[in-house]
Amino acid sequence: MVVSSPGKLYNGMNARHILKQVVSNREIHLITINRYRYNEQHSCKDLTDLIEKLNGQPKELVQDLSRHVCDEARHAMWLTDLLVDLGADIGTPPGVSYIDEFDRLIESDVTKKYNDIEEVIISALAAINITEKRGCEYFSAHLYALKEAPPTEENIKIRETLEKIFPEEVGHVSWGNKWLSQIAKKSPQHRQKVEEAKRKYTTIENAAYNAGMDVMAGAELRRFSNIMDIVNTLPLWERPEYLIKYLPQSVFDVELQKTRLRIAQKSWNENPQEFLEKFVPMFLNGLNSSQNL
Repeated sequence: MVVSSPGKLYNGMNARHILKQVVSNREIHLITINRYRYNEQHSCKDLTDLIEKLNGQPKELVQDLSRHVCDEARHAMWLTDLLVDLGADIGTPPGVSYIDEFDRLIESDVTKKYNDIEEVIISALAAINITEKRGCEYFSAHLYALKEAPPTEENIKIRETLEKIFPEEVGHVSWGNKWLSQIAKKSPQHRQKVEEAKRKYTTIENAAYNAGMDVMAGAELRRFSNIMDIVNTLPLWERPEYLIKYLPQSVFDVELQKTRLRIAQKSWNENPQEFLEKFVPMFLNGLNSSQNL
């Protein structure tokens, strides 16, 4: 079986590196928590759409998905209450949304007419499974960073909320692994379908994750490379249509330029000297990564 796991950023930074910096900056910290809230809230919609598509069959899976919706809604509620308690924003988080980008990149799958319901199930479970793994990676790294940070009242509240959510997210990953494993055991053909779906959605998830995190110079070239990686997971007859549809959207992204401008303006306003000495070199360093593609 293919072992699918979330990839790192283009510069090699993992979740622990990122969350250590996040926790040290209150504004970014609260935005990150609001992103968690948004993702959990959005998952309820995606799971509900899947339940409706399955139309009651298989009953065991629909029942599991209904419980999954309940979990995600409860997580969104806990995070919303936390943010309100901390006086933080609970509107749509700024910047490129990871979960929205993931949904955009699998939009053709959502509207695609599958030959049978089992193909829908395999695709959906593989997609859910890899995003849940990303969530576990981030919650784990976040909790680690909070344990290393000063035990302020605010940090303790955040940690306690994440500690309630994290075990359930781990359970969601185990649940997805179980379902995919059961399907794969049915026949060699089923095993192949599961492995192909895992490979495909892992590649899509990595592209969505990088799109939400990478705003440095050369991000357009890295997005191009990520789209080509996705295309290579598709059947030959699906590749031209996917490339034509998603490549321009990914490379010529207005939100990417807006995010860059917003970050640059904020950095300049806070400390012009640091902007020139740190931000500009860091931004331009992204070109070095693009040259290695």
